Order: sequence, then structure tokens, then C-alpha cells
Amino acid sequence: MTFTPEPLDPDDDRPPYEQVASSLNAAIRTRKLGPGEKIPSQKELTEIYGFARATIQRALRELEDEGLVVSRKGSGVYVRNRTERPAGLRPYVEQAFASPNVSIDFAGFSSETLHGALQEPIDKIRIGRLTPSSINIRILVPDMSVPQAAPVRREDGADDPRLRARMHDIMVSFTRSISNTMHELSVLGLVGEAKVSVRVHSGTQFFKLYVINQEDAFFGYYPIRPNKVVAQGEAIEIYDLVGADATLFHYSVNEGESSSGAQQVNQARMWFDSVWNTIGREYDPNGK
Repeated sequence: MTFTPEPLDPDDDRPPYEQVASSLNAAIRTRKLGPGEKIPSQKELTEIYGFARATIQRALRELEDEGLVVSRKGSGVYVRNRTERPAGLRPYVEQAFASPNVSIDFAGFSSETLHGALQEPIDKIRIGRLTPSSINIRILVPDMSVPQAAPVRREDGADDPRLRARMHDIMVSFTRSISNTMHELSVLGLVGEAKVSVRVHSGTQFFKLYVINQEDAFFGYYPIRPNKVVAQGEAIEIYDLVGADATLFHYSVNEGESSSGAQQVNQARMWFDSVWNTIGREYDPNGK
């Protein structure tokens, strides 16, 4: 097998192991390294990338931690066969921004994770290292003006308007930040068109979903856990939807039209559009 990765960016200021991990991640995502294929040896990777073996080893550990590769003692490192694998979101979001036209659909509880995943590609747009022509982000979140299945008070499982007000404020904070940042990129002329649309619906969001550039979908369930929060100055024991504990699984159309991955992406797109176009109601996080 002859593996030829995309050249590394000489202006990339990330640690070398992150650059190598990102390059290999992109090769796996685009099927330059397919499911079940053996990754080139550490010796070969040092020659390909020009970094020390310790750097290569750390990059491979990063990929293993993301669930993209598996190490087989005495045999080498292989791309995982399974489509449904825990996956890291950030590398795929950054890769998406290398496309001329970026689209991200998000359905979830508050868009906090999306906000975090956008920071690095946005910084690279500001310094000219990423240059998409258009960005279109759609955010679908629950309407906290109506009672929800969670969060609720732990003592009696009852709805509490203070908890909903708290979650509403969190949602507005992150969606407003995303919206204002995209508007800034457009006003500064860094992106030809950058649009953020937010819609709310009355149902409780028990899972989070990302559809990136219509090609990759990430799906994960929110577990419900006991939690203690402060709402309107009072500490309240609650049952909460915990986004940090949601394991994301990745599906891609790049796995072939008839693959389960492609079918999952198509179903995710269908579900999102169906909710967006029917029971989703427009919401302006800036209150205009």
C-alpha cells in the first residue's frame, strides 16, 4: 500500500502530534485509509511526515482514543472496521470548513458542544488559513418556555420554571455567540455568506445530532443524571440531561451508497428537515 497524505500546513502552529493525527484522521475519513486497512508502520510514518517516532506514537494514541484505529500487538495499527464507533467531533468540523460551502445542522439541548467545536476553524478563518465561501448553520433546540421531561426537580420529578429559565439562558448564550461570530465573519468580508438560523420545538431533546456538509452525521444520547445547580440564587437538586456524557457515533456517506453509514446519514438529514420544516418555530437569540 502506498499512502500519500495531504501535505502538512507549514504555518500550522499546533503541536506536531496533533498535525499528524489530524492528517491521518482526514485520510481515514476520506477513505485513503479504508476500514480494516493497516496504518503504515511507525518507521514509515516518520519518513512520510518527517517527525520523530515519539511524535508518531502520540498521534496514533490520539486516533486510538478517538476510536478510529485499533492496535494489534505484534501486527500493527489498523483502521477500525465498524462504522458505528465513538468518534471525536472537532476534527470533522475543522475538515468541513476546508470545503467552499459549509453546512452544519445541529439538534440538541443547548449547542454548547457545537460552540466549542467551532472555535478552532473560526480562528483559522480569521487568520486566512481557512477560506470557505459560505457557512450555513441550523440549530434546533427545545423550547424552554414549556415544561420538559428534564431537567426537573429531583425530590418530586416536578417541572420547575427556574430550571427552564436557567437552561433557556444557557441556550441563548451559546446560540447568540455563534450567530454574532458568523455575522462578524460576514461583515469583515472573511466569508461571502455566513448564516445562523435557530428554531425551537416543544419536545424534550434526549439526544444530540450533527449533520456536517450533508456527508457526516454524529449521534449520541443524553444520559439523565442527578445534578445540583444554582437557579435564581437557589441551589436545587435535579435530574439533568448531561451532554458531557453523551458518546457520539459517526456515520458517513463515504462508506458507500448502500452502507449502513450512508443510510444513517440520509435518515438523520430526513429527520432534521422534517422537524425543522414542521414543528420547529423560528427563534432569534438576539431578540430582534
